[in-house]
Amino acid sequence: MTNASMIRTRLIRPLAALALLCSTAAMAWTDKPVRMIVPAPAGGTMDVVARILADQIAADIGQPVMVDNKPGAGGAIAVKALMAAPADGQTIMVTASNILTEIPHVMKTGFDPLKDVRPVATVARASMVLVVGPTVPANDLKSLISYAKANPGKLSFASYSAGTSSHYAGMILNQKAGLDLQHVPFPGSPPALVQVMGGHIAVMFDGLVTSLPNIKGGKLKAIGVAAKTRSAHLPDVPTLAEQGYGELDFSNWVGTAVASGVSPAMVEKINAATLKAAAAPKVNERLVAAGFEPNTSMSSAQLAQSVKADFDRNATIVKTFDIQLNQ
Repeated sequence: MTNASMIRTRLIRPLAALALLCSTAAMAWTDKPVRMIVPAPAGGTMDVVARILADQIAADIGQPVMVDNKPGAGGAIAVKALMAAPADGQTIMVTASNILTEIPHVMKTGFDPLKDVRPVATVARASMVLVVGPTVPANDLKSLISYAKANPGKLSFASYSAGTSSHYAGMILNQKAGLDLQHVPFPGSPPALVQVMGGHIAVMFDGLVTSLPNIKGGKLKAIGVAAKTRSAHLPDVPTLAEQGYGELDFSNWVGTAVASGVSPAMVEKINAATLKAAAAPKVNERLVAAGFEPNTSMSSAQLAQSVKADFDRNATIVKTFDIQLNQ
């Protein structure tokens, strides 16, 4: 056997074993229908991910997976429904991480995101991007800052809700660049983007998933990606870190979570089933086509640590910028 053959064999064997382990874990998870709670209305970003995931998990475990939309109250309605269900692993939630790491700082949700909910596994990650309307005379962050400074008190930035990373990023840009952009919150990305595309508001930090079609259609200009690395969807757009603003690093994951009372053994089974489904080629293709970044697999314990780190970081931002409860 050649050295190359030996290397291939060493790589293939562990991968085959992992695939078998994931398949076995997924099949062993449950032999009953699964309820999948989503803290968003039908057609929203989280709902799209949930339905793609539900189809694959149902095929993997041979049981129906029923999507149950519970929007409202900053995710509290969905989380309380999750907590009220039996802690047997038959009820899971598909959520974006901001439900756990951002919203509880600015809304009275009635749940403790670090104690009442256990993150299980990620399915995809959504980066943020700084966008401007087509009439704004800027194509990069340096020229945008120059334009804003030449028009003091005249420009504003939109967010898809007060107290979210869309709001945080705008406040950080103001502070670090010495700007006075006024914050204008909206109930979601679509109405905010309409104002940016129409030239009524200059700037917005938005999720790449919702901005990407408008960027590709020429209705928005991408100034920079608010992540550590460039997006495969916008390979020619530099990160904001590359442009000198490393603090502007925001992204959310979308994945599964359960109530904290679910046993560790069951959590690991759901983790394996979720990651197996997320790795399916047709699932990955559909998520990437929708504007998500490829998934990074993590154990439930690793994900819990990540949620705690983001929660603490956001608490500092809320305190630093005096972002008020229920603002």
